Amino acid sequence: MSRVYDREFKELVSLIYDEELNLNNKYTDIINKMKLAPSFIYNDRTYKLEILFKENDEVNSSKELNIFYNNLQHKSSFMNDNIRLTIYADKNFNKKILQKYVDIVSFENKVNLNKYYTKKYFKEKILVRLTALVDILDYAYKNKLKIELNKKEINLIYDDIKLDYELKEEKDYCKIELKQSIKDFKFIIYTAKNIYIIYKNYIYKSSERYANSEFKLLEIFIKNSVNEIKFRKEDLTTYFSLIQPKIGKQIKIVNEGLYKYKPEELNTKIYLDFNEKGYITATVKFCYKSNEFNPLEEEPKNLKRNILMESMFLEKLRKTGFLLDSRNKVFIIIDDDIIYKFIRTEIDEFSKVSKVYATDNFNHKKSRISKTTSIGVKVDNGLLNINLSDLNYEKEELREILKKYKLKKKYHRLKDGTFVNLEENPEIEFLDNLISGTNINYKEVDNYIKLPINRALYLEKLLDKNSNINVNKNEKYTSLIKNINATNDRKIPKGLNKVLRDYQKVGFKWLSNIDNYNFGGILADDMGLGKTIQVLSVILDYIENTKKSNSSLVVCPSSLTLNWYNEAKKFAPELNVLVINGDVIEREKKIKNIRKYDLIITSYDLLKRDIEVYKELEYKFKFLIADEAQYIKNNNTKNARAIKQIEADTKYALTGTPIENSLNEMWSIFDLIMPGYLFTYKKFKKDFEMPIVKDNDEKALNKLKMLIEPFVLRRTKKEVLKELPDKATSILNNEMTLEQEKIYLSYLARARDELNEEIETKGFEQTRIKILALLTRLRQICCHPSLFISNYKGESGKLNQCMELVKDGIESGHKILLFSGYTSMFQIIEEELKKNNINYLKLTGRTRVRDRLKLIEEFNSNEDIKLFLISLKAGGTGINLTSADMVIHYDPWWNLSVENQATDRTHRIGQTKKVQVYKLITKNSIEEKIYDLQKRKEELIDNMLSTKTKFISNLSKEDILRLFE
Repeated sequence: MSRVYDREFKELVSLIYDEELNLNNKYTDIINKMKLAPSFIYNDRTYKLEILFKENDEVNSSKELNIFYNNLQHKSSFMNDNIRLTIYADKNFNKKILQKYVDIVSFENKVNLNKYYTKKYFKEKILVRLTALVDILDYAYKNKLKIELNKKEINLIYDDIKLDYELKEEKDYCKIELKQSIKDFKFIIYTAKNIYIIYKNYIYKSSERYANSEFKLLEIFIKNSVNEIKFRKEDLTTYFSLIQPKIGKQIKIVNEGLYKYKPEELNTKIYLDFNEKGYITATVKFCYKSNEFNPLEEEPKNLKRNILMESMFLEKLRKTGFLLDSRNKVFIIIDDDIIYKFIRTEIDEFSKVSKVYATDNFNHKKSRISKTTSIGVKVDNGLLNINLSDLNYEKEELREILKKYKLKKKYHRLKDGTFVNLEENPEIEFLDNLISGTNINYKEVDNYIKLPINRALYLEKLLDKNSNINVNKNEKYTSLIKNINATNDRKIPKGLNKVLRDYQKVGFKWLSNIDNYNFGGILADDMGLGKTIQVLSVILDYIENTKKSNSSLVVCPSSLTLNWYNEAKKFAPELNVLVINGDVIEREKKIKNIRKYDLIITSYDLLKRDIEVYKELEYKFKFLIADEAQYIKNNNTKNARAIKQIEADTKYALTGTPIENSLNEMWSIFDLIMPGYLFTYKKFKKDFEMPIVKDNDEKALNKLKMLIEPFVLRRTKKEVLKELPDKATSILNNEMTLEQEKIYLSYLARARDELNEEIETKGFEQTRIKILALLTRLRQICCHPSLFISNYKGESGKLNQCMELVKDGIESGHKILLFSGYTSMFQIIEEELKKNNINYLKLTGRTRVRDRLKLIEEFNSNEDIKLFLISLKAGGTGINLTSADMVIHYDPWWNLSVENQATDRTHRIGQTKKVQVYKLITKNSIEEKIYDLQKRKEELIDNMLSTKTKFISNLSKEDILRLFE
């Protein structure tokens, strides 16, 4: 039969087929067997113009039309996208037609499509105008412009073109006939986003749906300049298989008898196996009623096959990763990653569209998650022994599995070809948590593992989460777990039994348990819950029940040494207490006599000076207590290095804020109480800090929580002090005065310029000191510009607000604590207080230790003094000011926990009145940004000690730059 009867039909089939399935050359053999063209071929009637000239290209008008073809490789700098203009036209397509149809003159009220080019116009304007052509219709529609063609107005239609087609059966062939005349179609224009069809005097804008369906049929008619597509009757099955499902709704079937050519329903079968190389093999069978065949073998004749469904199934195989093994007439997967993905998930997808059969060999090698396993655990000779000899894996393979699990691989393939799923495998997760959480090198994993006994609590938490593991525990291990988690029968020291609150008695017993097993612990109760008295009760119990007792050492901030002494004398007067103070000679003399005392009290500052004297004694204390342990949060400081050289049987850390800014603070405290428990800092940073801080790794976070929770006791006031009055916090916004605002905005602009220049020249990390200085200036302007502008004579909106608040508070009978991070601000506030005859006291870092208690006692007892000015850092610890019931934070501090510590000077045990807290925030300033930052990061402590799961480190570059916006 002549080619005229099937050429356009094949083009239509190919166009729809390629668009639908996008098959590559891998299946050329299969496609040819199915009589389908592998790709769409443009014939010689099609002209494709891609307008990709360089902007400065010289255009020679004498080159006629060829200039467009010769410059296809160039790109234009004035094009937003590489926009393609495709024009379908007839054999007489030439330069004049091009000029007639594509000349765009202007974006005025009309768009003229037929200006004749002059040589000058051709040279200077054609590049811009042809580029504009592909967007002009979009522009016309958007702006409701009119368009003219051959001086005749063309109407714009915002809809798909409606055409009539018929499928007919003739004597020797079939045909699809377009009832409209093909001569009425001018051309088709593709713009960046749409397709436009010019038909008679109308331009139709096609929808996306139309462009992907009926338009493909119209495209064949227009580009071939035909009104009918002829094809052989034996291709009717192909028509019903491919064309009818896609665009058949637009084609009226004239002869009802044609429906007998519709293909039979296709059913598929796939037979799966593993060959000797470990590859998956798939034998495919296409089934039409009783006829069943392998498409890679000789095909049966006279079947009305559903070519589209067959091809889609083969395409699904290809996308899954199957390759063609033509020799064995099967499809195969040779890549382990693809094999694993197939057997884990995609085999189920095939089961939805086909019958799937698998050999026993295939089922055996499918991935396994885990099997119930057994381990043995016992305590023996002060060590924790774990028996892993009954695991389901050989030792060498287990090491390889753990290695891949650590690298976050999805699977491991065993020697027998079986896949071990590493994504959802409780058994492997348990082993990894055990090994990584106890500092075992996975390369050294053996049948028996010995660990320090302090790992027992972590192991027990792991076992509680893995019910699929059978555990054989010996009596000593069971007793250890039972006792450490239980409230023991330890009797409260006689003198304290009636003094301690219930939660403090729990704390005493917890601390005693920690001591019984020579562990270390962090008492992380909220400020004001009596951590001091809980520790004193443990020391007193030790003295009362031990014939030979060693001294205990308390290390605290210098401001708290007298507080510890007074608390000891008040609640444990039987203790013989020594405070290390005086000059160098006096301190050395006292240190050498510590054996005569039950309790030694010194400061961090003095300890780092006297550490060599302590080391010379070679004395091992019973208890070492690091009070306000955030003082050793930086492991590189002299404070931390000094205290970590002190020997003691049991070490406790006391702090209401075990984590203020970053996760390494917790590591440093644990490095004191149980050195090595949280590994080296390098390992801790790699396995915990970086994954948690940078990647929000919940697995790492949960593992760390399991490690530290047994050794941290934290209670909040809300949990244990039901009788404590409420604390209400209010944000009071103030506005800068006009003069103050001008200074602020001027400095903000200058600071932003300086910061950008500094970062550009030195880099972000080297600019942090400069950043701090710039931010400090902005904060000072919010407080009062005269903090650094000596000749400033104006007012401060915040100071005005503060004075109103103070006066109102005093008139209402409140006693007020006023905190600020800037001691120099107090000088300005004091001037205003004197003008208003307001009595006050002041405590800063310069206040001598012996004067602190006098000031505190005077404020608590003197009703004539209603206001206490306290610098934020100096007043954060060791002060009981329950006589106050109102707190003012003059300026927000970066770290919310520091503010909370200051507030807790009054909101603590002994407070009987509701405490009102006011934070003064300047509108439209850096202070608002600091407050927002506080809100986003206020869960710092709770993340690790409760159920929250995110951590932040120090301010990021993005956080800092946002402050200067």
